[in-house]
Order: sequence, then structure tokens, then C-alpha cells
Amino acid sequence: MSITELQALDALARVEAKRFPIHREALVALRKEQGRRFIGIVGPRGVGKTVILKQLAMETDRSFYGSIDTFKDITLFEFAKVLFEKQGIRTLLLDEIHFLPGFDGELKKIFDFLPDVHVVFTSSVALALQQSAFDLSRRVRLIRLLPFSFREYVRFKEGVTLTRLTLDAVGHGKWTPEHMRYGYLFDEYLKGGLYPFSLTEPDPLSVLRSILDTVLQRDIPNVAKVTYQEVDLIRKALTFIGRSTVDGVNPTTIARNLGITRYKAVEYVDLLSKAFILIQVDPEGTNVLREPKILMQIPYRLLYRSWDDAIGAVREDFFATAMSMAGMPFRYLKSTTGRKTPDFWLTTESGDWVVEIGGPGKGRTQFKGVRVERKMVLAHDADSRRNAKPLFMAGYLA
Repeated sequence: MSITELQALDALARVEAKRFPIHREALVALRKEQGRRFIGIVGPRGVGKTVILKQLAMETDRSFYGSIDTFKDITLFEFAKVLFEKQGIRTLLLDEIHFLPGFDGELKKIFDFLPDVHVVFTSSVALALQQSAFDLSRRVRLIRLLPFSFREYVRFKEGVTLTRLTLDAVGHGKWTPEHMRYGYLFDEYLKGGLYPFSLTEPDPLSVLRSILDTVLQRDIPNVAKVTYQEVDLIRKALTFIGRSTVDGVNPTTIARNLGITRYKAVEYVDLLSKAFILIQVDPEGTNVLREPKILMQIPYRLLYRSWDDAIGAVREDFFATAMSMAGMPFRYLKSTTGRKTPDFWLTTESGDWVVEIGGPGKGRTQFKGVRVERKMVLAHDADSRRNAKPLFMAGYLA
């Protein structure tokens, strides 16, 4: 594709950006970083990375937007050099850079030989950057763009901006009536509302299924160089995880179910985690088998089980997703034979919290013998029980 044709696509991108007048909070954070030479926006497919690049194109002077799959007949470095020397372009906005073979080398050349050129790029696979042959970590400021937190979903859905809560505030019931008011949106959020496309798409799960196919068939093979036979095994691993109870899934059980080595199971889980489909939660304590508990990013589990059948696991998926969005370290509490334990252990600046996740009938008996002052039950139906806090309040931490 010629430079003239690429410029035409850049112009179309700027027109397209006008369709999205509301900006995600990540764009505000991105603006603060624009003095940096290289910025990478990393996040799942479907969260709006392309939209943010187009919005940046609209508001950034001497910038150029391009999707990597349109670069065919010219190297990225040569393209950047031509745009800078002939048109004064100082900011390149590059979408899905991991599809460009040798992208890391091209970025390094731009960094070394075009000191006045800035680059902002996106990638749907964190692994692409981590496996770079060049040390991009010294040159690139990575910004995660995740799906909507529940708080951000309320802002886009209802036009209401709510303040962030702390874990202590949730645990002690210190929220406003406004925070409580939007609990009716929670189930809709769990069923796919966290993805921006849900605002206009009546069936978000069908879109998510297509996204998953793209991740498995295109993203992971392109980055990790796995065979098509392995892609089939990775798909089977996901099916096993999606259909199993959350307490029965770890690399050992995946290996046993698929008839592969535990080493391969760990590799596949790691790939799916870096593609933003799975969440690995380490156990609390040192005298336990160091196998992670494997949860799914919401709402992927609903591609394998019905809402009514999956809801217990979805609640844990939500909590893990919410803690990841908030950047809050958390671990799971490993059960001992014959004794129930709470689900998660969280460490905050003010102290440790033990949290139990549940639905109807969830009580505090699991806390017996747990030596920590701060204990919290987060329940889906907390309105009816004095001791529990609404589970959706965890969605206000980010």
C-alpha cells in the first residue's frame, strides 16, 4: 500500500474518532505520558485500544495513525523517516504492532536514529513485548487498557461519575447512596457489559466468541509460534477450565485431562493469561503446593456454561478481575481437608483482609480459625443480610 493510500486511511481514522465523544479514563492517563518517546498500550481485544489511538490522532498535532496490517511494501523505520522528513510527522500511532515481523527491531531503529519521532502503539498480546529480542522495557512505557471497571461501566451506561472506593471503605460499609443505586446493572456487567462494544451490541457473548477465535487462531500462533495441533490443545484446555469448578483447576489437572505434560499445561495457561483470557491466583502461605488457582476473565466462562450453572464461579472470576483492574495484590486461601476456608487474602497498606465470595446462604463460618482482624463477606444478594457487603462494590475500586 502506498503512502498516499495510508494517508487516506489516516484521514478516515480521524473522522471515525468523532463517533466516540466520551473518552475512557485511560486516555487521560495516556495524555500525561505523551512526553515519553515510546508508549505501548496493552490490553485485550475489544476494550477500545483502536478507538483511543484514533482519538489521540484527532487531538495530536503532526501525528499519523496506521494499522500494522496495512504496512506491506515499506519497513516501519523507512515509513517513519519519510513521514518525518517530508511531512514533519512527529508522532506515529500504530495499531496491533505485534503482527509486524521484527517490530521490536524497527522500533529500536526509530528510537536510535529518529530522536524527534514519538511512537504510541497497541498490542493485544503482552507476550509479544515480553519476548522481544531487544530490551524494549528500557525504552517503552507500557500502559494497560483493560475492560470497564464496574465504576467506569456506570459512567458510560448512565453518564454518572462515581468516586473510587478503597477496600477499607467497602469492608466498613463506607459508600454513598449513589454507589448503591447502580447495583441493578451488575448482572448485565457480568454478562459482558465490561466490554465497550456491549454498549451497542445486543449480544456481547457472540462478539466475545469471535474475539476468542481470533486470539486462538491468530494472536497466539503469531506470537508464540505454536503449532495448529497445539492451538487445538489450548482450545481444549479452555473448554476444560470453563466447564470445571474453580477449585478443580490447576496445571496438574489440566495436564491430566489433556494427556500432556505439566510443563506444557503451564505454558498454555501462561499464554492464555498474557492474552487476557485467564487469571492465575497464587496461594497464600509458604507451606503449600505452589500451584495457582486458575480463574477466567469475565465473562469468558459464559461461553462454556449457562448463567445459572456458572454463577458461583463467575462471582470469583469477577472478584479476581476487579482486583487485577485495581492493581491490588491478592492470593487464594487453600482449603484443608474437612474444613472450609474463605476465598481470598488481600494485603493493603492498612493491613490484611480475608474475603469470602458468595451468593444466597453465604455466612461467616469459613472465618473460624483465620487469624486476621479484617474479614469481609461479599455477596451477590447482600441487601438481605446484615453482615455481607454487596459484591459489586469491589467494582468501584478501579
